[in-house]
Amino acid sequence: MIDFTGAVIGFFVMLGLMFCGIHIATTMLTISVIGAAIYLGPATIMAFGTNLWAVMNDFLLTAIPLFVLLGELLLRSGITKRMYDGLADWLSVLPGGLLHTNIGACGLFAAVSGSSVATAATIGTVALPEFKNRQYNERLVLGTIAAGATLGILIPPSVNLIIYGALTNTSIGQLFVAGIVPGLLLLSLFMMIVVVACVLHPAFAGKREPRAPLRDRLHRLRALIPPLAIFAVVMGGIYFGWATPTEAAAIGVVMAALLVAANGKLTISTLHEAFASTVKTTALILLIIVAAFYLNFIVGILGVPQAMTNFVAQVGVDAMTTIWLLVLFYLILGCFLETLSMMVGTIPVVFPIVLHLGIDPVWFGIFLVLMMEMALITPPVGMNLYVVQGVRGGGPVSDLFYGVTPFILMLFLLVCIIIAYPPLVTWLPGLLY
Repeated sequence: MIDFTGAVIGFFVMLGLMFCGIHIATTMLTISVIGAAIYLGPATIMAFGTNLWAVMNDFLLTAIPLFVLLGELLLRSGITKRMYDGLADWLSVLPGGLLHTNIGACGLFAAVSGSSVATAATIGTVALPEFKNRQYNERLVLGTIAAGATLGILIPPSVNLIIYGALTNTSIGQLFVAGIVPGLLLLSLFMMIVVVACVLHPAFAGKREPRAPLRDRLHRLRALIPPLAIFAVVMGGIYFGWATPTEAAAIGVVMAALLVAANGKLTISTLHEAFASTVKTTALILLIIVAAFYLNFIVGILGVPQAMTNFVAQVGVDAMTTIWLLVLFYLILGCFLETLSMMVGTIPVVFPIVLHLGIDPVWFGIFLVLMMEMALITPPVGMNLYVVQGVRGGGPVSDLFYGVTPFILMLFLLVCIIIAYPPLVTWLPGLLY
């Protein structure tokens, strides 16, 4: 058994190694092996092989490569540009014009890809050329793409929610359902920022362009049907209990492959690119998951959860105070750590305290994802900032820092709202399950 002081020292040593740039999986495995060697002996270290086999045999984790492949196929299907144009016809009437299309397209692509980085790269590639010579405020353009892409880890299906559910033994279906209302609310809040900014500063929205005829707008609206159909089938299968998340993801992959074929893009080259990218992404994610599970295994044997919960019980900190302390904790971590590192590195220590205080694990999962969304666009490490900057191909990165600032504030506002009113997250899962 380990005491509270030893657990805290190990945790901060692990965070320190991450801050130094050492890969998260390497860091967690190193801390696990050191802890096992000091307190438990070589036999526990050798249990890593058994732990690895158990994790890799988890049927639930098969959903991760399937959802990654689904996003890769959609990325190469050729529908993204048509989807963007279809949304632009209808959202451009709002103050801010095409800026709303950036956010709406990010939300729609996120609903089938499950990845914020993929959403930022895809929508950035499609959207940025549309703004050339249109006199929009460039900082706001970049901010809408980078912030809108964060919806990828909140609006289901989300790879991050699958990882959280696997690590904490929380229902993936309930987590997916819980992300719908906050996801739609966040999308609306982002659009509200654009409306307010463009009403106060009309020059931000460039020149208003004439609308296309209704017949053309209705024709282009058909481009929204494929992604919406995939979302409806995948999520409907999970929500109504017709399919597990893994089975639903497999169905989505089949639908995406048919969509690629219908667009004449189903070639050996396309499949090779999609499969190669999926293998790389999945290998990275599963390596981190294996390390996280082994860390959970070691800290469980060492009694870290009991030490942490006993300390919280002795101090007498209530649930609300703990949540606000976690907000501060994750805000600081998000400035320096990549989001997946932030999540899997802290769950072994934080989650037992959450359960001890009676906090709903589904609610906490959405809370944690919102904090990760802030980290995705928080300088200096925000991943989405550099993805959009890479697609942009030049210019000062400070433009992105300024552009995302109001969206970070809006994300923080949503965190405050779900803390003040938890049923915003828990109502829909409670209704369906």
